[in-house]
Amino acid sequence: MTRSTHQALADERNASVEIFINGEFFPRHEAKISVFDSGFLVGDGIWEGIRLHHGVFAHLDRHLDRLFASAAAIDLDIGLDRAGVTAALQQTIDRNEMDDMVHLRLMVTRGDKKTPSQHPSNNVGGPNIVIIAEHKAADPEVRDQGISLFTATVRRPPPDTLDQKLNCHSKLHEVIALIQATHAGADEALMLDPTGAVATCNATNFFIIKKGEVWTATGQYNLNGITSALVCEVAEAAGIPVHKAPFSLTDVYAADEAFVTGTFGGLTPVHTIDGRTIADGSQGPVTIRLRELYEAEIAAEVSG
Repeated sequence: MTRSTHQALADERNASVEIFINGEFFPRHEAKISVFDSGFLVGDGIWEGIRLHHGVFAHLDRHLDRLFASAAAIDLDIGLDRAGVTAALQQTIDRNEMDDMVHLRLMVTRGDKKTPSQHPSNNVGGPNIVIIAEHKAADPEVRDQGISLFTATVRRPPPDTLDQKLNCHSKLHEVIALIQATHAGADEALMLDPTGAVATCNATNFFIIKKGEVWTATGQYNLNGITSALVCEVAEAAGIPVHKAPFSLTDVYAADEAFVTGTFGGLTPVHTIDGRTIADGSQGPVTIRLRELYEAEIAAEVSG
């Protein structure tokens, strides 16, 4: 059975959610944007995935930092300031009467074009802003049993090709890597950087544990994940050493534990990589400890 770090429990309430599009709300089945939208035509857009915990947007400042940094990098005027984006997110959860166990996807494209093309001069009007909020609780079986990975032949590009620090709509290389992995019988894909070092997974950040120490990539060839940054911070605060440095598949296969991180799933253990069982295949004690520390950090933010 294929598993995913984005696997959620079914929730019938999602059939009736209303979608935010440029300041208006539409029933799910009526929520549409133009076929001339820049994101649809050429992948010209940025996005954020945000969790709502007990009425609080988790790590919102960090998400907004990344959103506006990405917008600056691609010379995109969102048309709203930070307060305006926050208000739009709040309007969306208020409209749908949401409070907890909610995942929001905020997407901003350069807007509609008068003709299919890449050139921004063909854009008419302002950006398109879409917010999809859904009731989403992560499947506990995935967290408890973990996932398998397969190392894809598709590599993460360098910053001078497509900077992986951009959380942009151009995700085709990640999709191809995931397809390779699923055809190989794995759940998700592990991706290398141009030097052959381990970079990240197709949709999550990758970690290994060796002799009680946390190892992860440098961040030059993968999205600087907010959850991954927080895991490193809580680990260091707890006295667990963290190494952000290049490492190879040889290091991975000999690891004591492995896990991935993401906004939706938090920490998810990895039991198998390229058909090789990591240690004894069970969820390791450091992974469990880091999840406890991460969830405690979220609880502290929500409460206060």
